[in-house]
Amino acid sequence: MSNAGRRHRVVVGLSGGVDSAVTAWLLKQQGHEVIGIFMKSWEEDDRLDEDDRYCSSNIDFVDAAAVADVIGIEIEHVNFAAEYKDRVFAEFLREYSAGRTPNPDILCNAEIKFKAFLDHAMRLGADKIATGHYARVRLNADTAKHELLKGLDPAKDQSYFLHRLNQKQLANTLFPVGELLKTEVRRIALEIGLPNAQKKDSTGICFIGERPFREFLNRFIAREPGPIKNDRGQTIGQHVGLSFYTLGQRQGLGIGGLKAKGAPRGGGDHAPWFVARKEMASNTLWVVQGHEHPWLLSHELSAQDASWVAGQAPGATALAAKTRYRQLDAPCRLTVNTADSFSLTFAKPQWAVTPGQSAVLFEGDVCLGGGIISG
Repeated sequence: MSNAGRRHRVVVGLSGGVDSAVTAWLLKQQGHEVIGIFMKSWEEDDRLDEDDRYCSSNIDFVDAAAVADVIGIEIEHVNFAAEYKDRVFAEFLREYSAGRTPNPDILCNAEIKFKAFLDHAMRLGADKIATGHYARVRLNADTAKHELLKGLDPAKDQSYFLHRLNQKQLANTLFPVGELLKTEVRRIALEIGLPNAQKKDSTGICFIGERPFREFLNRFIAREPGPIKNDRGQTIGQHVGLSFYTLGQRQGLGIGGLKAKGAPRGGGDHAPWFVARKEMASNTLWVVQGHEHPWLLSHELSAQDASWVAGQAPGATALAAKTRYRQLDAPCRLTVNTADSFSLTFAKPQWAVTPGQSAVLFEGDVCLGGGIISG
């Protein structure tokens, strides 16, 4: 998005990564007054225990401060841990305890990065905030509405994680690197000598980081072992607790290579197992063999807690949806049930549609919003 001729006070969320660093530099080059904010959201980063090898908050702040020094901007360290615990982590635990698989990064964006952070920036006199997300914002001249668009780099597009942003949030947000390919961002960082130009991208969940997920979850949710059953109703193992599994999961089941009693002879005997259902009432984990097993395929889904970028649900147009981040857009038909819920019907069955994850709708490059999959 070009802001030529207009000088803003822009507060940039500096994470310590290369994307937010280049974001700050680009805005400074455009003539804006740029202030960096490092957001801390997880107090346990300060604990001196074995988890320190996974906690990168202090390292990230040092990187962010070094970037600010090179670019020539101020940086402030702000602690949002209390807001994060109340607005994101508590909901995360509730969902996992109920057997669903939430996406905390989506809630973190809506509640922390574009709410608590935005409010803080406005108190600093900011005209805009900016982050290193690969997405774009466009004002539609016909509707006078702000649109959320996919980032130009299809491999890095993050609009899926931003689909709960509203008109006010988008009106006050800039995504400079959304106009670039990741390779170009790296090139810029190297050219201007940013100290984190070669830093590896973070792949962890916002507060968990890179640590083993089950190990982390085990600290907060009690294990309730129960049977693992196949689609013939045979018990073939024991799970450690339904909260620790997600639909479509293949690794960590403890039954790899196991031949089920009574299974037909042939090449499929030792096919991989996948989590297909979680039955909370009987504490049973149901698994099936084969990636294309019917239990793993869905032609439709229901979603609740709907959030639409434009403020209302889209009309009947050629829509597509993602039911998980790393997925191609799938053509679908939208049925709006209530102001808070909708259903999607897909032309082709979708794999491992997971309650708690988000179904996000698109019209071409425009992200329209979405909701939490309920069934």
